[in-house]
Amino acid sequence: MSSDQVPEAAAAEQAEDPTSPEAIRKRLRGLPGKWYVLHTYAGYEKRVKQNLEIRMKTMNMEEYIFQVEVPMEEVFEVKGGQRKLVTRVRMPGYALVRMIMEDDAWRIVQETQGVTGFVGNGRTPVALTEPEVIKMLTPVVEAEQAAAARKQGKPTGTDTPVIAVEYEVGENVTLTAEPWVGMPATISAIDAANQRLTVLMTLVGQETPVDLSFSQVKKAD
Repeated sequence: MSSDQVPEAAAAEQAEDPTSPEAIRKRLRGLPGKWYVLHTYAGYEKRVKQNLEIRMKTMNMEEYIFQVEVPMEEVFEVKGGQRKLVTRVRMPGYALVRMIMEDDAWRIVQETQGVTGFVGNGRTPVALTEPEVIKMLTPVVEAEQAAAARKQGKPTGTDTPVIAVEYEVGENVTLTAEPWVGMPATISAIDAANQRLTVLMTLVGQETPVDLSFSQVKKAD
């Protein structure tokens, strides 16, 4: 293969990746309507998607309201020293809808249970730009690809999930490990991947950093 063919092969490989910006752009091309962002009550994102999908069918608005998405992500949550892979809403309090913005469609979306309004200037919602749509829908496509891969027993091919922890830098904790049981400390650094914390505690009148595992501390009362 000549050197001038290498970039072409790389470009072809990138184009075949369904999660690449170009692939998502092609997928969106020609779809009717524009994408808008909805404000929802916290914790109601998936319910809003379900409610709106039902309403757009029962109220014969499928020519104006086409698609509702709630981007999700996989994260490792670490609680009580235990790490568990969970799926959570990527943008709490928001959902995406592709629609033609006309009065009846606006009213049906606006009045859907759990929706508090559109993101925009008052009564006039602002449609997302193409780069914004691609950025917000990439997690949706990644989740679809990962689900399909798991169904076929194949590796998901996705990045290592984000690790979410219950601690924050600057938070006060109480040590539970010998010989410092019951002593107060302040978190100065977090190593989520290895489930380790660096805490600052006072020893012999001096602030001293100590490296501990998540299971060796607890939140201060």
